[in-house]
Amino acid sequence: MKRRNFIKGSSAVAMTIALGIPWKLFSQNKKLNIIVLLSDDQRFDTISALGNKDIITPNLDFLVKNGTTFTQAHVMGGLSGAICQPSRAMILTGRTLFDIDRQARDNQEFSFDVFNNNITFPELLKNNGYVTVGIGKQHNGSQVYSRAFTDGAKIFFGGMSDQYKIPHQDFAGDGKYPSERMYFSEGKHSAEIYADETIRFISKYKSQPFLIYTAFQSPHDPRTFPEEYLKLYDEKKLKLQPNFLPQHPFDNGELKVRDELLAGFPRTEEEVRKHLRDYYAIITHLDHQVGRIIKSIKDNGLEENTLLIFAGDNGLAVGQHGLFGKQNLYEHSNRVPLIFWGGGVPRNQQVNGLCYLSDIFPTLASQAEIALPASVQGVSLIKAFKDSKALLRPSLYFVYKHYQRGVKKDGFKLIEYHVKGERNTQLFDLINDPWEMNNLADNPSFQTTKTDLKKELLALKAKYNDNFSTFWNGYE
Repeated sequence: MKRRNFIKGSSAVAMTIALGIPWKLFSQNKKLNIIVLLSDDQRFDTISALGNKDIITPNLDFLVKNGTTFTQAHVMGGLSGAICQPSRAMILTGRTLFDIDRQARDNQEFSFDVFNNNITFPELLKNNGYVTVGIGKQHNGSQVYSRAFTDGAKIFFGGMSDQYKIPHQDFAGDGKYPSERMYFSEGKHSAEIYADETIRFISKYKSQPFLIYTAFQSPHDPRTFPEEYLKLYDEKKLKLQPNFLPQHPFDNGELKVRDELLAGFPRTEEEVRKHLRDYYAIITHLDHQVGRIIKSIKDNGLEENTLLIFAGDNGLAVGQHGLFGKQNLYEHSNRVPLIFWGGGVPRNQQVNGLCYLSDIFPTLASQAEIALPASVQGVSLIKAFKDSKALLRPSLYFVYKHYQRGVKKDGFKLIEYHVKGERNTQLFDLINDPWEMNNLADNPSFQTTKTDLKKELLALKAKYNDNFSTFWNGYE
């Protein structure tokens, strides 16, 4: 399959969709259907229409060109290596990292008793007349799932698995999901299975307001997918990101965590290109499933009354800064795709305001004219649909375990490290140095900026209740 023919074939159906109604913030005569598609380990720069010309994503390109994209969407981070678990918890509850129920273990590692007392956005919609459907990777426990969803299929409560052998369960009306009810789907890729179920439920519930929350496992490793997608990419022609390094310049606390062991040390350009090829290919395969879902929305006559949201749960380094995982605070790991399409959303609009994925919850509640629960801490993005230059958040706070803290404000990012008693500081001018290659922390011309960002970091520490980590011991 040639790249050009693939793009034409994959995007032809999607590009026939037309949305002619205005974005009606609080005056919908009929409740919008909502479909949330969540990818796994997909960083922000893996969509062709947003500037990456090496990757093939005709259907995500369609969403960008016909919807509103938040180009500065982020995840806050995590207190364990599995960033996707707290990320999904924050998406579902609209809460911040340190206000999800948690327990410190030996003051080093952290485990989650995930948001048992906080309402999730599917639960809120369910209580307000929506059928709520949960499909795919949940990763936050069966109790939360049972409260949130009225229907579902192919429910995977684990963290990762063979893409062609999913350990999953059917929807249980009694709300119980014991291990003996788990079985395996074999012979078809997980992304195809989850898309099949999404399409089935679109047709099943097209006559009533519905929420479908579909959480894919792609592009998380193991990166297996149909061979035809691999043939679309020539690894020798793929451009490495400018910030490729054979190794990270200092110990960030997690240089040997599981994700980092997926490639050898030091990193080589040849090996990184192979990983990048597979990463792009599985995203193209996922993109095809997104196109199938878009087609189903149109085929069922729902394009004017359905809001589709596509987002990634966290990013991934794949060779940048000498890293492979998401256990860091660089842009490649905490900045993610976030696209709204349908239901009258403005077309071909890009919003550069800072936001978190936890802001999806209050945005949906605002759009649905449902009172926001007091537990929700996110910020509604509604005003950005009216004004793409609207200020959403003045700054963002980032966390990784007790090793790293960061802040992003006014085009700069400060990252502080505390590893084995040693501290390192990085300061990046993201406007002029988007790849975070030139550390300005010791540059005399930027000491005022550094000081201001350190003050902001401490202010956000207090705001977000980050008060029990060894990171702060002796911090000045």
